[in-house]
Amino acid sequence: MSMCCLAEEHTYLSSEYQVVVKQLGVVDYGVSWERMKAFTQVRTPQTLDEIWLLQHPPIYTQGIAGKPEHLLARTNIPVIKTDRGGQITYHGPGQLIAYLLLDIRRLKLGVRELVRRMENAVIQLLSEYHVKASGRAGAPGVYVGKAKIASLGLKIKKNYCYHGIALNVDMDLKPFLAINPCGYAGLEVTQTKDQGIADDLEVLSQKLSYYLQQELIRERN
Repeated sequence: MSMCCLAEEHTYLSSEYQVVVKQLGVVDYGVSWERMKAFTQVRTPQTLDEIWLLQHPPIYTQGIAGKPEHLLARTNIPVIKTDRGGQITYHGPGQLIAYLLLDIRRLKLGVRELVRRMENAVIQLLSEYHVKASGRAGAPGVYVGKAKIASLGLKIKKNYCYHGIALNVDMDLKPFLAINPCGYAGLEVTQTKDQGIADDLEVLSQKLSYYLQQELIRERN
């Protein structure tokens, strides 16, 4: 499946920072991964940061240090070893992916701070719908109660990052039963639909983009 940009806009957040936001539709994981690596390879200190919003066809992705035993059962869903951090997770239609291709030196963000801000963007989005969510120390992602609603993984290369965050919106959650999600046995998984949020992926995509951008330029506490 080819990567087709359905819409593209330049968003001006402040006089000092600009980011390109792309709505890409449904894109094969391998295609988007190669495009992220290629973008990062040729970017310069003058290259604008980008946020890619998309979905993937069904696929399991295994982080760079991922342990194969976290795949509990073989299915007809492909498994791909990727270069992000973290263990195994599942991507599929109805899940909102936000890939962040950032110059973290220019943003003056360390990796831990960046992760916290990405989590905060999802937490703020859910709070808009009166859904209480939180992060967890030592277990990146966003949780509603004991259930994980968003997973997170990044690759840092020469002060540039790519990959990002995946928010479960309205998807088939059964494939998560064949894995230990993010390496945690018995971890429950939820989605916005099951939390009473009626807005669809398109609306949530726009809102998540907004909150991510606000977090990227927010002054440190």
